[in-house]
Amino acid sequence: MIAPRRFLPSISALLAFEAVARLGSATAAAQELALTQSAVSRQLKTLEEQLGVALIARQGRQLTLTDAGQSYVAKVRDILNSLAQASVSARTNPTGGTLNLAILPAFGMHWLAPRLRDFAQTHPEVTVNLSTRLKPFAIQDSPFDAAIHFGHEDWPGVRYLPLMPETVVPVCAPDLLAAPLDNAADMLAHQLLHLETRPKGWTRWLSALGVDAEPPAGMMFDQFSTMAQAAIHGLGVALLPTFFAEPYLRDAQLMLASTQTTQSIGSYYLVWPEAREDTAALTSFRMWLAGQAEAA
Repeated sequence: MIAPRRFLPSISALLAFEAVARLGSATAAAQELALTQSAVSRQLKTLEEQLGVALIARQGRQLTLTDAGQSYVAKVRDILNSLAQASVSARTNPTGGTLNLAILPAFGMHWLAPRLRDFAQTHPEVTVNLSTRLKPFAIQDSPFDAAIHFGHEDWPGVRYLPLMPETVVPVCAPDLLAAPLDNAADMLAHQLLHLETRPKGWTRWLSALGVDAEPPAGMMFDQFSTMAQAAIHGLGVALLPTFFAEPYLRDAQLMLASTQTTQSIGSYYLVWPEAREDTAALTSFRMWLAGQAEAA
């Protein structure tokens, strides 16, 4: 969210202040900026009035910075440099830029990451930065341009690109069961592993297969990766998305604990703030991701 207008000085005032701070006089600053001395002085006065603090101390013709001015000018220079760099980048690379994306760890690692090389090859002008988040957050007030969301279209203030529903399978260590269970109710006799963000996962899986019973309590995990490792080491049966379970099944680290699968309780989406204007980087990534989801 941008600060209120009263806290945002004009670029002209900041440039005048920075030049005076560096050169030590309004006359020198005026020559550098191709302005009159009185114009530079007006800019300084306006800036000080807007901030409500003295930035410049006048000693005859020599202008020096107050303590507040010394602290402020360092930040002003950083801001002006960043703005200049962003402007050069926009001019030289109008269709590119940086995309800051919040991802869910399992989906990001096992579904998105293997496909990102294709995006990097087809869109070298875009840099994608990934950061893990486990739960929804206020994306409008965050540094993220977009996020991967699991669940339903219930995240306020965003737009959605549906990616895919999540299909789950129960898996366990190969020596835990002699063969996959044919009767879903038999799963109640085994130690079940649970995920914090899917506390009703086993209940819904059983219900979808006609079993109206509460699953036994068991170990709780915050991520699929640690729950999968617990299952590999024989601590119980885990309910994993198919895209996450497939490598472990293929390498025989895990086996199917049941002959039945069901749809899970939600889908994966790409979401981005409704109130922000789309950047070229986001548009390119969204179009590419839609194609990947369709192909998958």
